[in-house]
Amino acid sequence: MELHYLALAIPFFLVLMLLEFLFAKKRGKKVFSFSGSIANINVGIAERLSDVMITGLFYFVYDYLHKHFGIFDIKPSALLWVVLLLCTDFTWYWYHRLAHEINLFWAAHIVHHQSEDFNYTVSARITVLQAILRTGFWSILPIIGFPAEMITSILLVHGLYPFFVHTQLVGKLGILEYFMVTPSHHRVHHASNPEYLDKNYGDMFIIWDKLFGTFRKEESEIVYGLTHPLKNNSFLWQHFHFLLELGVAVKREKGFFNKLKLVFGKPERIDPEIRAHVEAKLKITHNEVSAGNQLNRYVVFQVVLAACLVFLFTLFENYLSLSFQVLTILMVLLTLINCGAILEQRRWIFYLEYSRLFLALTAMIIYHPTYSMITLGVCFLLVTLQYFSMLQQKYLEWVY
Repeated sequence: MELHYLALAIPFFLVLMLLEFLFAKKRGKKVFSFSGSIANINVGIAERLSDVMITGLFYFVYDYLHKHFGIFDIKPSALLWVVLLLCTDFTWYWYHRLAHEINLFWAAHIVHHQSEDFNYTVSARITVLQAILRTGFWSILPIIGFPAEMITSILLVHGLYPFFVHTQLVGKLGILEYFMVTPSHHRVHHASNPEYLDKNYGDMFIIWDKLFGTFRKEESEIVYGLTHPLKNNSFLWQHFHFLLELGVAVKREKGFFNKLKLVFGKPERIDPEIRAHVEAKLKITHNEVSAGNQLNRYVVFQVVLAACLVFLFTLFENYLSLSFQVLTILMVLLTLINCGAILEQRRWIFYLEYSRLFLALTAMIIYHPTYSMITLGVCFLLVTLQYFSMLQQKYLEWVY
C-alpha cells in the first residue's frame, strides 16, 4: 500500500509549534496570540491541501521545460547539488524581492506578512497563489539544465529551512549571521518599522541581500505585521483583500498605461484609504471582542478536525475516489472559513455549519449507499429545513 509519507510533515510541524508555545510560556514570553495563531495555521492547512493537488503539476512543468528547452543536461554530482542549492536560493531572493515591489505579486505574498505575531505558526502563512508564482520563477532552473528530480528534491530542503527562522526565541547566532538567514535577520524582514521595510529577502543565505544592498541588522525593537494592519481574522478576507484594493485602485486610475503601471508598480502607490472603502462596501468589520474560552475550544476543535482531514487526505490520496476527494476539500475549506468567521463573531456561520453537516451526510451515503442511510439523509433535510430558523437561533445562542 503506497502512502504519501510527506503527510507526516503536518503533525511534525504542529508539534514544533506546540513546543515553541510551551517553551515561550515557560520563559514568560508572549509571542503567541490565540486568534493570530489560529489564522496562521488555517492558512497553512489550506496551503498543505493545495500542495497535494498541484505539486505533481509543478514536477511536470519542470520536467517538460528541461526536456524541451534545457540548455544543458546536468547530471547529479556533489558539486552540482551545491550549485543548484545556490541557484535556487538566488532565484528565491529575486522572486521574494519582486513580490514586495510589484503589486500583482504582492497580492499573492501579502498573506505571509499579515500576522502581528512572529512565531513558527507564521511560517505556515503561504498561499497557493504564492506557490504558483514562485514556481514560475524557479522554472528558469530546468531551462538551465537541472532535471526535475534534482529541483524537487532541493526544494524540499530549501522549503524546510525557513520554518526555523520564524521565531523570537532564538537570538543572534554568531558567525552564521554573516552568511546564513537567521531568526534575527528574518525578524527584520517581517517588521513594519520604517527603517526595516523591504530588507532581508534571503531565504537560506543572507549573502544576496549584502550583495544587492537590501541587508539590515536587527538593532531596535520590532513591530510585526503590515504597515496598515488588517485587524481581521477572516480566512477569505485575508486572502483576497489586497486584490480587491488593487482592483479599486486600477479602476480609479485614468488611462490604460497608468492602470498597467499601477498593477506592476509598488504597493505604496495604493491609497491605504481604499481598504476602508472596500470594507464598508462589503460590510467587513473589525471585531475587538474576545471570543471567550468556550468558543476558543470550539475553534481549536475545528482546526484539529481540518488538520486531521488534510493529514488523512494526503496520506491516502491515491486510494480516495474523486467524489470523496471533492467532499474532503469542500469540508476543509468550509471549516477554515468557519473558524475565521467564528473569531469575527459573524451571524452567518450557521449556514456553514449546516453545509458541513450536509457534506458529512453525503459522504456517508456515498460510502454506504443503503436504503436506511438514504432515508436518514432525506429525513435530516426535511426536519432541518422545517425548523431551520429555530435551529439557527439556538445554535447562535449556544456559540455566542
